[in-house]
Amino acid sequence: MPESFTHSPEDAVDFDALVVGAGFAGMYMLYRLRRLGFSAQVIEAGSDVGGTWFWNRYPGARCDVESVQYSYQFDRELEQEWTWSEKYSPQPEILAYANHVADRYDLRRDIRFNCRVTAARYQADRRLWEVTLAGDERITARHVVMATGCLSLSNTPDFAGIDEFRGATYHTGRWPHDGVDFTGQRVGVIGTGSSAIQSIPVIARQARTLTVFQRTANYTIPARNAPLSPEYVARIKASYPELRARARSLPTGYAINYNTGSVHEVSREEYRAEYRQRWDAGGVNFLAAYGDLLFDAEANRTAADFVKDMIRETVHDPEIAELLCPTNIIGCKRLCVDTNYYATYNLPHVRLVDVSRVPIDRLTPDGLLHDGTAYEFDAIVFATGFDAMTGALFDIDIRGLDGISLREKWHGGPRTYLGLATAGFPNLFTVTGPGSPSVLTNMLPSIEQHVNWIADCLAWLRDRGHEVIDASPEAELAWGEHVNEVAAASLRSTCASWYVGANVPGKPRVFMPYIGGFPRYVAKCDEVASRDYEGFALA
Repeated sequence: MPESFTHSPEDAVDFDALVVGAGFAGMYMLYRLRRLGFSAQVIEAGSDVGGTWFWNRYPGARCDVESVQYSYQFDRELEQEWTWSEKYSPQPEILAYANHVADRYDLRRDIRFNCRVTAARYQADRRLWEVTLAGDERITARHVVMATGCLSLSNTPDFAGIDEFRGATYHTGRWPHDGVDFTGQRVGVIGTGSSAIQSIPVIARQARTLTVFQRTANYTIPARNAPLSPEYVARIKASYPELRARARSLPTGYAINYNTGSVHEVSREEYRAEYRQRWDAGGVNFLAAYGDLLFDAEANRTAADFVKDMIRETVHDPEIAELLCPTNIIGCKRLCVDTNYYATYNLPHVRLVDVSRVPIDRLTPDGLLHDGTAYEFDAIVFATGFDAMTGALFDIDIRGLDGISLREKWHGGPRTYLGLATAGFPNLFTVTGPGSPSVLTNMLPSIEQHVNWIADCLAWLRDRGHEVIDASPEAELAWGEHVNEVAAASLRSTCASWYVGANVPGKPRVFMPYIGGFPRYVAKCDEVASRDYEGFALA
């Protein structure tokens, strides 16, 4: 094994690298660091591995990327020994996969569970990070890798009277690990994003009454989930290298049926037939029907109108159907994947309440008050999403050179170089940070690409005797301008989504992920590395 960084006694450091978070990013980061001979430790707030899939246990929770592609690809043996059971994996199966990975590579011995990082300060004179844990314990590391996830800090609106409600309250992002039985209960769900769309049909099967409060209608495509046949699994395992290569060549890092042609080149009958075929097949493959759907408003309208027609065809009550029809561009918010979501509103005990014009007034001891109407509930579910991309980073007091906090530097929106580093914060890396493709792609390949880049960078630094790497302000500025330029060319940046922080009051409105596509982004990262980490200052 190569030697770790070595320092004089007065410059002692606890670890070469400290990793924050034990989800898929943190686990793979630990695996790579170990194999390179670095001393490393992972700090995890939860009691076990899994990250997003450890915390999000709400009813109906599933991945919206097909199971066989939502998986690690760094080890061919791991690919062959793990078998997915369904087209779209349920949360317990994904968590079981994470546990299998942790067991297979004996990762837990270098992970501290039930331990939360509260602060991290860079000490320039010692060229290290001092990290503070809850309880004021302090440890030092030459490098810190933030593997805190893009969707990990729950966002609960600050409703008046939220502490007065006498019933039970739940947030989909922090669901009780022993589950919740809503049988016979009057349940209110606030929100109609992805977690609500997945959980509402399941809750409706249990609850005596279910009332959904919707501010913004979202587009969702049927999942058409089904068990995977042994024959299909065998074919996938025999062709994993080809599948992965094709996925890496596509903008989302996800091998689906892309059509690069324009919808304007075909007749209305032809594009409606294409949409119908993709609707019946299910999944986010729907948006890949034509290459201009996310760049041309008229093209986009053809797809949006088709989905609205499907809503009207499914939902019996015309007024409810119209409330469920989104008014924005399809794809500018995250396209959801569902099982019987729209049909759930045909059930006699399910009610939809529009809160777009008149917001919820307050919670009361017995439920909530909206527009002069009192609603009584035994339980309220907050399906209100996350403080995406930056929330988990701001939850830690991170301070770089001259004591400047990350929150202060990013007060007008996140500024990064490649989504991997931010100027003035030496030796700090972010996995799938703002300014990288992250949430616009299949997260597992994006995570692996980032972790591999960081690991290779640390090995390169060690081999050349460099102890400090910091993004230059000029490179950061140029990358930010490029991220904004490509975002402006896409319809994705045209509505108030969590991509721009619109779900969190007071958050700057900046399109945070990189929309230029996975292959283009990877090529840029590889170019930077091949030029001895161009755009970074080394010491």
